[in-house]
Amino acid sequence: MFSVETHVILALLIPLAGAIGIALANSAPNIRETVTLVTSVLLCLNVFNILPAVLNGIEPTVTLIQIMPEVALMFRVEPLGMTFACVASSLWIINSVYSIGYMRGNKEAKQTSFYVCFAIAIAATMGVAFSGNLLTLFVFYEALTLSTYPLVTHKGNADALKGGRIYLGILISTSIGLLLPAIIWVWTLTGTVDFVKGGILDGHASALITGVLLFLFMYGIGKAALMPIHRWLPAAMVAPTPVSALLHAVAVVKAGVFSVLKVVIYIFGIDFLYETGAAEWLTWVAAYTLIAASVVALTKDNLKARLAYSTVSQLAYVVLAASMATSMAVAGGALQIVMHAFGKITLFFCAGAIYTAVHKTEISDMRGLGRQMPITFIAFFIGALSIIGLPPLGGSWSKFYIMVAAAETGELYVMAVLLISSLLNIAYLLPIVARGFFYPPLGQVEERAPVGRETSDFSWSNIKEAPILCVIPPALTATACIILFFLADPIFKMIEPILTP
Repeated sequence: MFSVETHVILALLIPLAGAIGIALANSAPNIRETVTLVTSVLLCLNVFNILPAVLNGIEPTVTLIQIMPEVALMFRVEPLGMTFACVASSLWIINSVYSIGYMRGNKEAKQTSFYVCFAIAIAATMGVAFSGNLLTLFVFYEALTLSTYPLVTHKGNADALKGGRIYLGILISTSIGLLLPAIIWVWTLTGTVDFVKGGILDGHASALITGVLLFLFMYGIGKAALMPIHRWLPAAMVAPTPVSALLHAVAVVKAGVFSVLKVVIYIFGIDFLYETGAAEWLTWVAAYTLIAASVVALTKDNLKARLAYSTVSQLAYVVLAASMATSMAVAGGALQIVMHAFGKITLFFCAGAIYTAVHKTEISDMRGLGRQMPITFIAFFIGALSIIGLPPLGGSWSKFYIMVAAAETGELYVMAVLLISSLLNIAYLLPIVARGFFYPPLGQVEERAPVGRETSDFSWSNIKEAPILCVIPPALTATACIILFFLADPIFKMIEPILTP
């Protein structure tokens, strides 16, 4: 019915129209939430209507505003952006279902503004995914920051406002102070800011300038949460859990590491970056972030704080892959965006379900909860295994590709970092599940029964899961973690065109 270019424009207009509809339905919660769900479904269907053209090698291009002869606000849908858009639009549906259960279950205030800002954030995410040049990426990157700030400060208390100040302060200062100058510098060197296959800096920048530009981009893209500018991410955990899921899986951090990959592939060029050796420092920084964030996660008793530092670590896998500047590594980084999205959103859904059902936020208070909330804790276990990278879960493929890339380039220290990271992932995730299933509830002491006389204390009457709208989403995303293990090859074939000059 519509041309593929029209579908590209609709990817931005549908969530914006949905935001207006949600605002108009403020006094009718059922209608408001119906509009949210319908909008998310329409966006997903629209995005997947673009997919066949991209799979056939077409890159739909739409110019929004021509600012200068060589500079425009424009969309160009290439395989990496298509992959990101598919992930974000699919997860918005599941997150919307979860949000309804969570917001109602916890009787949260300002629910209309929550859904409005969420829809606007998704529109900005589509703009980032389909950006055709650095200017467009920057505009929608900033729009994403501004639209998610009210979500971070949703509760309106002192902690929320403090977290929001850290969130906005770090992300805006890095993007204005580092990312924007980097974009201007690229334009002065090359005369363009367009994303071009193979990059645009070759022949225009020395190894030294390339290294400096890479620093500006990597730290200017603050949403990638490289240390030491990662503090905004744990600070944002004061937000409701559906927002945490948005930050960690659907949009914000994924927009960050997606931008990292896009800049490396289409501005620097994989081959040029590898030949100059300008990214060697970044490999060390990413490796440090990967390990250090995991160690900090081990010290956190608050579940969302532990998951936040886990995200900082997992994002570093993508930056590490980009810094290695080989086709195999970049493929692993792209797969990590997809696999981590489903694994981490599962873990945050479970954290929110636990809070909604029993109002527990500290891991030390979750003894025995697995017997009371088996579906939630099984989903958490599956999501954790995917994050760790164990087959047959989707997360195993991204780690495998990055490990193979490290072996091919002879970077043994990277292989060691990956192995240590996996062990740390096990150490900070699996004890949560063990505590839930194998420890007695707080205040109870279980006497060990004689051998042969053991009995199970399980009873269906003891199950007290969160509301069903908070249980179905993590069950679905946990199932997706398993399905994605068998879909790695189609995803790889989709992104393969970006890996060859």
